[in-house]
Amino acid sequence: MTGSGALLGLLLGVGLLLIWRSGPRAPQPRSAPRRPGRRQLLLAEAGLTGINAAQLLALQVALGLLSVVVVLLTTGTVTVSLVFGLFGFALPYAQVRRLAGRRTADLREVWPEVVDNLASAVRAGMSLPEALSALSSRGPEVLRPPFARFAAEYRSTGRFGACLDRLKDDLADPVGDRIVETLRVAREVGGTDLGGVLRTLATFLREDARARAELETRQGWVVSAARLAVAAPWVVLLLLATQSTTLAAYDSALGTGILLVGGAVCVVAYRLMLRIGRLPADVRVLQ
Repeated sequence: MTGSGALLGLLLGVGLLLIWRSGPRAPQPRSAPRRPGRRQLLLAEAGLTGINAAQLLALQVALGLLSVVVVLLTTGTVTVSLVFGLFGFALPYAQVRRLAGRRTADLREVWPEVVDNLASAVRAGMSLPEALSALSSRGPEVLRPPFARFAAEYRSTGRFGACLDRLKDDLADPVGDRIVETLRVAREVGGTDLGGVLRTLATFLREDARARAELETRQGWVVSAARLAVAAPWVVLLLLATQSTTLAAYDSALGTGILLVGGAVCVVAYRLMLRIGRLPADVRVLQ
């Protein structure tokens, strides 16, 4: 009798659990997609889509350790080795930033051509997906891969909005964001002014590229001189560290303090120079 009561209680509990599980429940809120970090965005702006932030960090650590070992074997000075290890750690990130700046400058020169092609395609009666897909063969060489991926994804899915989002991520450029959002609004709202808007945008982009090129040319020699001024003391330090008479001085507490103060002064002066001479940059407000 006791066993029968336990079995009935178990069946009753299972039944109540099934009733509760089958009842209406509030839908769980969908978590927002995780936005890429700053380092990942920088890699995208540099066109390094095959590398993620973790791989970049691993490369920095590996190069920093390699620099420490090489300088330590060359000079036998621990303090100097650690200083150049920091330089080795920062070098890949600085290179990615340089590539991102170069890619942005290259894209600035070709965006007017892209907009002209889109305006011509719209005037010829092509649809927006067809006009964007045509850029994979008629557009500038540097931008053909992103538009080719857009064309392939649109042929397979047919979802114009999702393909535009992927295209924005591939382009990773403020001007590209504006063009994509202009096309999105034109697709959703409609209208006959898209061709005029694109032609006006192309004129504005050409004027902006011309003015920025002149400013960057005048600024280039100042930046190069500042980089040379920052690098020269550390090259001299590496040469001095190969002399046996200077090794003990740099391994002492006073020598370490001098290196730390010198490094801090160089970093602050270089960053200050870049901030003072920095040109206004476009910001991706339509990500």
